[in-house]
Formats: sequence, structure tokens, C-alpha cells
Amino acid sequence: MPFLQSFCQWLENTAVGQFISGSTWAFPTIETVHVLVLVIVVGSIAIVDLRLLGVASNNRPVSQLSNDVLPITWTAFVLALITGGLLFSSKATHYLGNWPFRFKMALLALAGLNMLLFHFLTYRGVSGWDDQRVTPRAARLAGFLSLAFWTGVIVFGRWIGFTVR
Repeated sequence: MPFLQSFCQWLENTAVGQFISGSTWAFPTIETVHVLVLVIVVGSIAIVDLRLLGVASNNRPVSQLSNDVLPITWTAFVLALITGGLLFSSKATHYLGNWPFRFKMALLALAGLNMLLFHFLTYRGVSGWDDQRVTPRAARLAGFLSLAFWTGVIVFGRWIGFTVR
């Protein structure tokens, strides 16, 4: 971890990191945008996950719903990544040692792995179950895990605010 610690110290000392940590308005403004785009990310993912679980949007094919929602998801995710990176730069060494931050990052990685497995394995056969109300067990599991992981990202992300000063 010495490399990671050094990187975080460097990041905090950049002009961007110093500006955000020293400004009275930069951090809260960036955090507000981060929260708003994260709501869009999680909300749009939840729309697809609830369809996979057979709870909502059952009148729409999974592929159509996915095609309609995912461009919004990816755009918001990129903005969340940028704003999250900016927030991180303000206190990188503190975040590095913060256990809620670590849990959030681990859950983000698990959410990404779940998405990759779903898209490269389960979703490949979507033509066989696209219009069905009850999706295959693997699709329902992916939807459930996705909701669980993203809920955890929200919980631990919020927790960070109470542990880093």
C-alpha cells in the first residue's frame, strides 16, 4: 500500500485537491452533483433490476427497457465517477484509511462484476425470455444482487460523510 498512500498524498497536493479542500463552496457543490447523478445511476439501474425481478415494467421487453435506460445510466455514472474522483482528491489519504469508503469501493466492484457476468452470460440469451414476466433465475439473481450492491453503495457512501472530517 505504500504506492497507494504516496499516490493519495500526491493527489491531495494537486491544485485541484487543494482547491476543493480549501474552498468553502467547492466540496458541497461537487458533492451535491455527485449525489444527484448517483440518484440517476441507482434509479435507472433499479428500473432494469425490478423488471428482471418481475416486479415492475412487465409489459416491456427487457431488451427494450435496457436499451432505453442504459444510456442515461452510463452518462450519469461517468459524471458520478468524475465528481467522486474530485471529492476523493480533497482528502484522499483520509478516504484511503476510511472503512466505509473501502466498503463502498468493494460494493462498487461487486456491482460491476455482477453487471459484467449478467451481460456476458445471462443477457446473451435474452431473445428467449425477453417478453416473459418471469425471467430466468440467473437474471432474477443478477437483479437482486444489483439492488443489494447499489443499496450498500448508498449506505456506505452516506456513512463516509459521518466519518471523514
